[in-house]
This record gives sequence, structure tokens and C-alpha cells, in this order.
Amino acid sequence: MTRMFVAVYPSAEAVEHLDAFLDIRREAGTFRWAPPEQWHLTLAFFADVPDRSFDALVDGLDAVVRKRSAQTAVIAGGGAFPHIGRAKVLWGGVEPEDPIGLEKLARGCRAAGAIVGAAPAGDRFRPHLTLARINPPIEATKWVRVLDAYRGPSWSIEEIALVESHLGEGPNRRPRHEVVATFAFS
Repeated sequence: MTRMFVAVYPSAEAVEHLDAFLDIRREAGTFRWAPPEQWHLTLAFFADVPDRSFDALVDGLDAVVRKRSAQTAVIAGGGAFPHIGRAKVLWGGVEPEDPIGLEKLARGCRAAGAIVGAAPAGDRFRPHLTLARINPPIEATKWVRVLDAYRGPSWSIEEIALVESHLGEGPNRRPRHEVVATFAFS
């Protein structure tokens, strides 16, 4: 069994722009900031993908992507999970050109996993990038206001990636992410 997720990675320009915005602000919060190279929009998360299901999952994701076309998005605003008054996660919002299309893409990716025995995990789809984890939780109104002031450059969503997550194997015992397949839109 393997932990995997389906992701959209922002363009290098979008990542650099957001990283520069956060750079001078990071010291004000003693959070576990996610490294910019790991910023991604999760479309589906699978806690356990059986080894026997991998090829079928790849085929299913390929079929989902063939029904969609590329679109643009912007990283803008932000928020906190589970809520602003007791934040454990700070996130940057992702505003897609076609929100309904992106939601359908996420549902399709989740369904592709469910069909092959990789039950999707998580709540309803909310397009975001996880920027920082917070422990103990905080009241995060100030941080969300800072994020709400942000709007980055437009970037094109041209592919999705199937990513294997190796917990504790990255720097500072963070996860190590390995892209195992990519799927380009037609």
C-alpha cells in the first residue's frame, strides 16, 4: 500500500512570486512552513493505493484528463483550516478560470481512485496550497488578512501529476514527494 495524491503544480513564476511575498513575513510566525517546491493543489488524496491498483489508477486518471482542457488559475487570498479561530493550517487560495471544471476534474480523479480500490480521503474540494502547519493551533485573523492582500500572476494548468508521498523521508523529517506519472490535457 502506498500514499498518493493527484496534484496540480503552479508555474515556477507563480511559486517564485508567492515565495517572495511570504519571505519577509515568515519570521513573524513560528510555523512549519511548507517548502515552495512542494506547494501544490491537491485534486485527490489516497491514503492507501494497493500495488495491484497502480496501473489501473494511471489508466483511470489518463481517461479523466482526456475529457478536460487546460485552463488558467491565480493564487490569491488565503485562509485557515479547520477555521480561523483555531488554525492548524494556513493556505493560499487558488482561483481557477473555470471553477466548475476544476471541481469536476477533482471529482473525476477521486472517482478514478475509488473504482480501483484506492478510497479517496478528505473533505469537499477547496482549491488551495498548504503554506504552513501550526502547532499548537492559533487564532489566525492577522495571517489570513495578510494572505487576503495577495494576488499572484496567472498561470496555466496544463497537466496533473500522480505523486507518491513518503512520510518523514524529506529534509527535517518532512514528507518526500515523488512524481510517478503526469497527464497532459488535450
